[in-house]
Amino acid sequence: MPKLSYRDLDPKGKRVLIRVDYNVPLRDGVITDDTRIRASLPTIQDLLDRGGRLILASHLGRPKGERKSEFSLAPVAKRLGELVDAKVHFLGETVGPEVEKAAADLGEGEILLLENVRFFPGETSNDPEFAKQLASLADVYVNDAFGTAHRAHASTAGVAEHVSAAAMGALVERELRYLQGELEQPEHPFVVILGGKKVSDKIGVISALLDKADTILIGGAMQYAFRKAQGHAIGKSYAEDEDIPIAKDLLAQAEAKGTTLLLPADSLEADDFSNEANTHNITPYAEGGGIRDGWEGLDIGEKAIEEFCAVLKDAKTVVWNGPMGVFEIDAFGKGTKAVADALAANAEATTIIGGGDSVTAVNKFNLGDKMTFMSTGGGASLELLEGKVLPGVAALSDKA
Repeated sequence: MPKLSYRDLDPKGKRVLIRVDYNVPLRDGVITDDTRIRASLPTIQDLLDRGGRLILASHLGRPKGERKSEFSLAPVAKRLGELVDAKVHFLGETVGPEVEKAAADLGEGEILLLENVRFFPGETSNDPEFAKQLASLADVYVNDAFGTAHRAHASTAGVAEHVSAAAMGALVERELRYLQGELEQPEHPFVVILGGKKVSDKIGVISALLDKADTILIGGAMQYAFRKAQGHAIGKSYAEDEDIPIAKDLLAQAEAKGTTLLLPADSLEADDFSNEANTHNITPYAEGGGIRDGWEGLDIGEKAIEEFCAVLKDAKTVVWNGPMGVFEIDAFGKGTKAVADALAANAEATTIIGGGDSVTAVNKFNLGDKMTFMSTGGGASLELLEGKVLPGVAALSDKA
């Protein structure tokens, strides 16, 4: 059934517990990218405008159930206060009498940000008592942390059992719309672009989309498992032994279903993992090419770029998860940039960027405003594309 939305709630005079994703990058206690904080603002502002008293819960990093100052949300509280037109309170505590009093004393249009929920081991183990403590602070609950929706934690799933209503926020709503709703009956040609290291990490996505996609483009390090499965030389390129039979099976599945699983026609090989490396575009695999011994494939090649861009030019729906090469190093970023440019140039297509490194790459090339949607979730995006039910969504109240 459809899930309750924050739009369905009447927050006036009520305390609303919102699970946000403020797992932001920090350097020397300073936030270096506030994208995730900004992503939470539509839900927060709407509920503030309608008279809600907001209590925000988030994790930051992996403190593993211990209080560690480097993972405190204090810098987030400061930045949030600069971004919203509301008073932001921060006590440095997550639960307990002091927090309960602060929550009870909250005025309409005010915000209380709790300290890192992962300072408590009960968060990741979904401890019922910790979930009850969080729930007792509020009247209703909103989950707007898509990046952790695939985790059955106390603040993402357990808490929903102890409130009168549990709804999704604007961010989760938008993620579900594009990663689920838009792909139920995608406009064709439907193209999926997959990168990353291990085939086994993406097997679920490939298998799930083989029935829907017209073409699946394979890039990143995972391409070498497919080429090794076909008997091509891959030098010292990354390929796990366990991935070889998986790659063979996926190629057979694609052929049986009539889906084009397009591997890069060639690769860029390098003798070092650096900008100073000697590089060489190999002869296409179909013409007997391969990666030389002692060399490593770190990007797709020139012919592959040409073929991939030709496919993307005519696509009507595109999902992209995983870069084509080691784009963080400029010498190996040409393939990823070419794909990003091709998507940006196709104004007719619905372009969905599936989180993680793909979003980082698009932002690096300053093309985010040219994409239809960029997901905030890495693992959550993949699980949704696989067709899995996310615990953080399943726990929400059904819409009447």
